[in-house]
Amino acid sequence: MSQGNGHKQFLSDWEDRRLDLTTKVAVVTGAASGIGRATAFALAQKGAKKVALVDQMDAIKTFAEQANENLGREAMVPFQGDVTNAEFRHSVFEEMRSKHGPISICVPAAGFTADRLAVKMDRETGETDLYPIDLFERVIAVDLTAPIFWAIETVASVARDRHENEIKRWNPDERVQGCIIFIGSVSSAGNKGQVSYATAKAGLEGAQATLATEAIFHGVRCAIIHPGFTDTAMVRSMGDSYITEHVLPQTQLKRLIRPEEIADAICFMIRNSSVSGELWADAGWHPVA
Repeated sequence: MSQGNGHKQFLSDWEDRRLDLTTKVAVVTGAASGIGRATAFALAQKGAKKVALVDQMDAIKTFAEQANENLGREAMVPFQGDVTNAEFRHSVFEEMRSKHGPISICVPAAGFTADRLAVKMDRETGETDLYPIDLFERVIAVDLTAPIFWAIETVASVARDRHENEIKRWNPDERVQGCIIFIGSVSSAGNKGQVSYATAKAGLEGAQATLATEAIFHGVRCAIIHPGFTDTAMVRSMGDSYITEHVLPQTQLKRLIRPEEIADAICFMIRNSSVSGELWADAGWHPVA
């Protein structure tokens, strides 16, 4: 075989090992804005068969219409509801499965933050104000529990389909069947004022590592990306002055990351089967204590 033919064969073999999006149905939560929106559109652009768009905002329907028009095909399927609701989650999977096939790609990007110090003290009276437990539980529900169960439902969707087709343990010759990408954060390493958010994101690391060992039985990979401060509504809610004074100076790029940059990294993680574990897309952010 000539060197040129050998190179072509190498490229062909490599392409064969990449996850073929054109045969896959995906679900992206938090898809009305930010990283979720950018990721959903990127997946569709790269040929995903169908993408279930999940968000509680009305804007999810408008986004689906505009995206489908831009793409020139009905790739996006909108679902409006609360990602923490188990019945809603199950209904999304059932409807997509019945109409388009099992969901095998999942990017649970819906997020919520309620930042403040764990303990505030009145310097005059000495009275302490503790972080409200209801806020803590809400952040954990949206940022930790919900992503895990959207991921688990994805694994179950693939497992059920394999069982119906009388396919047992996954064999590498089948190629990768699906992929889950959790949205972590640089805050998972700890960040002042984010006791609930940092806890949730750190928890996702444990979930990713566990599901990675379990889900591969069915041919589903699981990884996690840790974005730095990204230009989303959640980050912008911190206020321009805070971002300018406390975020940008600690970032090598001296700017917020664009959602499309994170989406591009997520698509890379999904399509390249050799990528596992954690990927940090932090723009060189290093917090100052």
